[in-house]
Amino acid sequence: MALAELKRQVREARFTAQRRVNTELVRLYWGIGSTILQRQEQEGWGTNVIGRLAEDLRAEFPEMKGFSRANLFYMRRVAAAWPDEEAVQQLVGQLPWGHITVLLDRLDEEKIREWYAAQAVHHGWSRNVLEYHIRTDAHARLEVAPSNFAATLPAGESDLAQQLTKDPYVLDFLALEGDAKERQLEQALVDRIIDTLRELGEGFAFVGRQVHFDVDGDDFFVDLLFFHVEQLRYVVIELKTGKFKPEYLGQLGFYVALVDHKLRRSQHADTVGLLLVANKNDAVVRYSLGANQTPIGVASYDLLPPAVQAALPSEADLVQALEQPATDSPPT
Repeated sequence: MALAELKRQVREARFTAQRRVNTELVRLYWGIGSTILQRQEQEGWGTNVIGRLAEDLRAEFPEMKGFSRANLFYMRRVAAAWPDEEAVQQLVGQLPWGHITVLLDRLDEEKIREWYAAQAVHHGWSRNVLEYHIRTDAHARLEVAPSNFAATLPAGESDLAQQLTKDPYVLDFLALEGDAKERQLEQALVDRIIDTLRELGEGFAFVGRQVHFDVDGDDFFVDLLFFHVEQLRYVVIELKTGKFKPEYLGQLGFYVALVDHKLRRSQHADTVGLLLVANKNDAVVRYSLGANQTPIGVASYDLLPPAVQAALPSEADLVQALEQPATDSPPT
């Protein structure tokens, strides 16, 4: 036991030391960038001066990496994006330099950049995970799925359950066509379970697919069953490849009640359901949820990345094009 405790202390000390080194490095880079900004304002330094400064620093400190011309431009951008040194220490200084360059390259709006920085620090996102969440517009999708959690769960618990949701879920990693069948979608999610868990969010653990329950001789199968290890609750996920229908909630509610009765333990929070549909009318969803007493959230899913979707014409555009009479005769 003493050895295990000593090992834990050593690991914690190493981690703390690494974080301090990282914070000091970011502060150094911020200081260099701030100096560059000040001198440019005072003397009108051009890009050639930054190049010469990079050469001078590399010559003076040959053992140190990070003094390339490109990196000095990043230092200048960091000082411009976060002019307050205290803010750099409290938030940005907790991120590796590679994360910071991603934030600068991918995000122009300060408020959104701050959101991703805070989430990366809080959840310990790797650089790849950070890039994934930025690419899929996580800031606009988290916690926004329509649900009846507020009406069916205690106040504090309903807020936690809502944090488990997104809308829409981006499943472009499955590489499936839009007309894929439900079983194909389920199997693809399981085959790419690491990507699936990343999209669902931190804390989800996979329990099983087509989980079997025997109810007095009748067989029932839950599409996908997960357990959230931080909130200590089961999450039942049902997939529908078509548009949302109110009757889907009855089926999912039955599965939630089944899992709650058969698997949930006294230390677990209430089981919740999440219905993923290809399309939904939010007004119909709200009316349907209001009449349902089982804690359920409803979200759509996309099989295309946001950039591809943005390039495609909307349903309204297509309808307008079809309804617009042709005014020009085809060339002869």
